[in-house]
Amino acid sequence: MPGYYARPKGVANPPVVLVAMEIFGVHEYIRDVTRRLAKLGAFAVAPDYYFRKGVDLTKITDIPQLLPIVNAKPDAELLSDLDSTVAWAKSQGGDTGRLGIIGFCRGGRTVWEYAAQSTALKAGVAFYGPPVDPPNPLWPKSPTQLAPEMKAPVLGLYGEADTGIPVKDVEALKAALAGAGKTAEFRIYPGAPHGFHADYRASYRKEAAEDGWNQMQAWFKKYKVLG
Repeated sequence: MPGYYARPKGVANPPVVLVAMEIFGVHEYIRDVTRRLAKLGAFAVAPDYYFRKGVDLTKITDIPQLLPIVNAKPDAELLSDLDSTVAWAKSQGGDTGRLGIIGFCRGGRTVWEYAAQSTALKAGVAFYGPPVDPPNPLWPKSPTQLAPEMKAPVLGLYGEADTGIPVKDVEALKAALAGAGKTAEFRIYPGAPHGFHADYRASYRKEAAEDGWNQMQAWFKKYKVLG
């Protein structure tokens, strides 16, 4: 499985942070996030888990063309690919005892899914990951349905003006997690649209993006992913 990684120079056994991509592939924005995490001391890895489709997602900008490709990825295969990425990072000297995951959009959904599956994960940060799924037999449970199964604390960062993720859906996920006694926190940024952290798009909102990045660092430090 191809991917992109960055690690801090001269640091032995750095913590491992998985970077779950948007639907646009491991493009420059995701690579930049990966490098930024390495500057914080992490061995950051962005696996290209859609590679089996034989399509370079970074070359496609039309969302209706992308969706059939990414929606055909079974959750079971995706989670297995993440486990394989963790195993590879460990073989390269990463400290998987300090394992984190960060994701954006569809990758934010992946954060919630992996937090419900992995017993090794210490913490996750989901940037605008959809709490509710469209009907898809390859995705047995949405993040909200998985609330009782969460095994790691997750920070959810959402935009109040996200037209694809209504605040009521975020509140329903929050309530489901609280009802199940799970550890999670949420930030909903006033006026921020979907993709507010994506600095290559018109949706970018500097204040929300910078605060979200700072919240991510604090969350990972709290749960001993970052030092």
